[in-house]
Amino acid sequence: MRVMIDTNVLISAVIKEGSVPDQVVLNVLKNHELILCKQIVKECIEVTERRFPDKKSQMDIMLKLLPIELVEGPSHDFIKINDLKDQPIVNAALHNNIDVLVTGDKHFFEFKCPDLFICTPSAYLAKFGK
Repeated sequence: MRVMIDTNVLISAVIKEGSVPDQVVLNVLKNHELILCKQIVKECIEVTERRFPDKKSQMDIMLKLLPIELVEGPSHDFIKINDLKDQPIVNAALHNNIDVLVTGDKHFFEFKCPDLFICTPSAYLAKFGK
C-alpha cells in the first residue's frame, strides 16, 4: 500500500517519540511504502526551522535516511480544494496513485475522493495498525 504522510504528522512524530504520529510513521515504514511529495518535504523543513529549531537535525536525518519515495505532482488540479497551499499535495497524491493520506489538517477532509483514503493518525492506526 502506498501511504503519504502529511507535514503535521511527520513533524509531530519528530517532536514526540512514541506518540500516535510516531507510531504511524513506524507502521508505514514497516508495512507499506512511504511516499512524500516535494511540497511536504519543503514544508517539513520550513516549519521545523521556524517553530522547532531544536528538532531540525532530527527532521533532516529522518528525511535523508528513511526509505522514502519522493514524488512530484502535476501542475493541473484533479480536484480543487479550499487551501491552495495543500493543492500540490492532493495533486501529487492523486497523480501518484497514493492509497492513503494520513493528515491532521482539516482542509483535506473537505472533499471526497473515492481513489484516496484520507484519515487522521488515530484512524490510520485503528484501521491499519495491527
